[in-house]
Amino acid sequence: MSRKYFGTDGVRGKVGQSPITPDFVLRLGYAAGRVLASRSRHGERASVLIGKDTRVSGYMCESALEAGFTSAGVDVALVGPMPTPAVAYLTPALRMTAGVVISASHNPYDDNGIKFFSGEGEKLPDADESDIEAQLDQPMYCVNSAGLGKVRRIDDAAGRYIEFCKSTFPNALNLRGLKIVVDCAHGAAYHVAPPVFHELGAEVVAIGAQPNGFNINDKVGATHPATLQAAVKAAHADLGIALDGDADRLVMVDASGTAYDGDQLLYVIARDLQRRKRLTGGVAGTLMSNLAFEHALEAINIPFARAKVGDRYVMELLQQREWRVGGENSGHILCLDQHSTGDGAIAALQVLRALRETGMTLKKACAPVKLFPQVMINVPLKQRTGKGPNSRVDAVVHTAEKALGADGRVLLRPSGTEPVIRVMVEARSRAKASHWAHAIADVVAKQAS
Repeated sequence: MSRKYFGTDGVRGKVGQSPITPDFVLRLGYAAGRVLASRSRHGERASVLIGKDTRVSGYMCESALEAGFTSAGVDVALVGPMPTPAVAYLTPALRMTAGVVISASHNPYDDNGIKFFSGEGEKLPDADESDIEAQLDQPMYCVNSAGLGKVRRIDDAAGRYIEFCKSTFPNALNLRGLKIVVDCAHGAAYHVAPPVFHELGAEVVAIGAQPNGFNINDKVGATHPATLQAAVKAAHADLGIALDGDADRLVMVDASGTAYDGDQLLYVIARDLQRRKRLTGGVAGTLMSNLAFEHALEAINIPFARAKVGDRYVMELLQQREWRVGGENSGHILCLDQHSTGDGAIAALQVLRALRETGMTLKKACAPVKLFPQVMINVPLKQRTGKGPNSRVDAVVHTAEKALGADGRVLLRPSGTEPVIRVMVEARSRAKASHWAHAIADVVAKQAS
């Protein structure tokens, strides 16, 4: 079944426009509730945990979902603003049937979205999302008063999650002597991420921790590392940690203000697991993972495989190969030996463990991954097209790949959200990457016109 509403990370859009409207979110809650209720065993009532980030529209979406679920006979537990990975942890910890996060992650405040987790704290399977979509096409009813779901609030959710994060860091280690700037992107981690690092002994300077409903991801967080870079230098801190609006992305900064992306941090984690003889198999990346990252892993004999872009696909590849570590250069890092989903705070703790146990600086630990410049050009299409390969495009791509050799890479992929072809070229020099990116984009543009 083709999916009408669900993308790679739930349902997402501009608030006030379909599908992020009160009536649709109400129906989505009801449809999901019906699917969950139909699968309850032994006559148990289905239950769902709902968390959200700090967008002003979270109130509206939360109320609509609550009404939808309870009208379908599903109990609801509310945790308020909470990171996406916190909901993934709390859902199985509290023995809930499913978890829901109201968030548009790193997007601006006027976007929002709804994503689901299974009772095991993993992304909801495609089959379940398809069942919810099918239910959306059915009339909406309400169970009788005796069967309505009830709602409660979990007051200690933040404390539970803080303790869980701390449990992924060895008891024998601490962060004393480190001054760390933590940028919460005015998002869901504003009240939980700073205490995690503080309670492990670090001196914490919190920024991006004053959400007002409108400033989430606004020139702060993992998508705007310049703010953290400046703050680290101004505070004379040892390190900086930037999360995004729902706290599943991570960027780190060293004392000099240099930022390190997901590929570099994932290398540090994988190398440390290898050092401790805890690495299972290899590392999963995506089509956008930097070639230098792949080369660095190859140099220390760690297998590497690429998935489609999106942490859902990284997870699928990890499960297929029975590997435990993977991620994206954007900062989504999955440490499945610690958590069932990507978690920015937990990924940062795994990096910090490596630095503490080896005595290395972040700069030295990331040094083997000398990132190749990547040049990306979006070529507009008059409309989305399903046309097959084009001989002229194939020819220029072949020429570019031959010229780049082992020191470069070409990637063409259609956008899943807009009518453009993304042309990405990677090379040791930015000039060479730019030359071939524009050469390929010109041919693609002519063929698309």
